[in-house]
Amino acid sequence: MRKSMAGAAQARGPHGLAFRLAALTSAAVMGLSLAGCGAGNQAEGADDDSHISFMLDWTPNTNHVGIYAARHLGYFKDAGIEVKILPTAQAGAETSVQNKVADVGFSKLSNLATFNSQGSSLKQVFNLGQHSVARWCSLASRTDIQTPKDFDGKTFVSFGSAEQTAVVQQMIRHAGGNGDFKRVTSGTNTFATLTSGKGDFAGFYANWEGVESEIEGPALHCFTQSDWGVPGNPDQLGFVVRDSWLDQPGHRKALQKFITASMRGYDYSLAHPDEAAEILVQETKGSNIDPELASKSMESIVKEGYWLETPGQKTISGMIDMDDAQSYLDFQFKAGTYKDARKGNPDKAPQAIDLWTDEFVKEARKQ
Repeated sequence: MRKSMAGAAQARGPHGLAFRLAALTSAAVMGLSLAGCGAGNQAEGADDDSHISFMLDWTPNTNHVGIYAARHLGYFKDAGIEVKILPTAQAGAETSVQNKVADVGFSKLSNLATFNSQGSSLKQVFNLGQHSVARWCSLASRTDIQTPKDFDGKTFVSFGSAEQTAVVQQMIRHAGGNGDFKRVTSGTNTFATLTSGKGDFAGFYANWEGVESEIEGPALHCFTQSDWGVPGNPDQLGFVVRDSWLDQPGHRKALQKFITASMRGYDYSLAHPDEAAEILVQETKGSNIDPELASKSMESIVKEGYWLETPGQKTISGMIDMDDAQSYLDFQFKAGTYKDARKGNPDKAPQAIDLWTDEFVKEARKQ
């Protein structure tokens, strides 16, 4: 039986691309003004190679399953490291890492481009997302929406993110439209905003909300941005740290242990998706994750190969596709998405090579 909307919302957490990008926008504004607020926090402590504090980017879901699997199966303990998993902060994982509230955070390369353009110094050290999971959807019952061109003049469930705006405009124009649309705030439940008629289309993630739609409804009609003129992969997501945090050898050792054990957890999850789903539910009881949603989400991840560079791989690579990364950053730069600390336009696009290092992933694969 379908859960009530209130109960489902509790299990799901805030919905959709809109919520996460709203948090990003808010955090980017707050980021520099909060510098130093983490003084005295664990991340400010000694040069320790046995402890890591890790902050989620959203409510727990299958994107995080490898971390929970690593904890549950004792991989962190085997590596000689204690990991404290922190719930996402209102300011976001990126701001929390920059301000020394957490050692490591879950984020993605395009978010780092936004933050570093404004003066942060973050670096991605592990990438999970090899293929985009972002989808732009209307209710399937909306027969008047057949292509992104039909988003023209309609209402987008959004929080005004410049990155979202650029993507949706490009999709509409590629389909032959003008790229003009209205916006409405969804609150915490994008599905409810669409079914109420207050919005016409929104952003969702195929490996979580897309699966949820298949289980509980309402049915969605979705478009993938790469099919409609948007280059690159917007969902290169994984672990991020503050550059200066890596200056201490103990921190580097702790991060290496964390990444190596986490990759073991993700590899286990790919090989044992049903068991991994059960571990996620068990390890995050306070989040009330629907076991069926967790199971079918893992099934989707394995079937679609979202974490794999090429079909048929048995283990994740953890690497960034630099061409995909840079083409997406270049697209967003041309759209005027990135602003510097003075809210002006940067001189050039953020460079993926400056936002990423593969040294920890390469070392993990040697072990």
